[in-house]
Amino acid sequence: MDARSIENARSTLESERARLLLELSEEVEHPHVAHGAQTAAATEVSESQRGQQLREREEAHLAAIEGALDRIGAGTFGTCLSCGKPIAAERLEALPWATDCIDCHASKRR
Repeated sequence: MDARSIENARSTLESERARLLLELSEEVEHPHVAHGAQTAAATEVSESQRGQQLREREEAHLAAIEGALDRIGAGTFGTCLSCGKPIAAERLEALPWATDCIDCHASKRR
């Protein structure tokens, strides 16, 4: 990858990291529902579980972004962590936090 592509990736990653950190730092507001009705209680539990799943997904995404920024710093950005071959520039442009080339990614999903 050329230096300009790497700087573009760094900028994208830093912007996405800032967005995620802001979202994760915001307090999740839970509506106060009277627990007298079973339906209301079940709805509140369901919303809480959905919120927790979203938070976990955002935390995993943040970890992937921080890993990509670490690889930029280490000079290994754009190299597949599985096979060591270059990751296609198009893949990195779309997903700058990608850790694997498309072939290795596809083989892991099977």
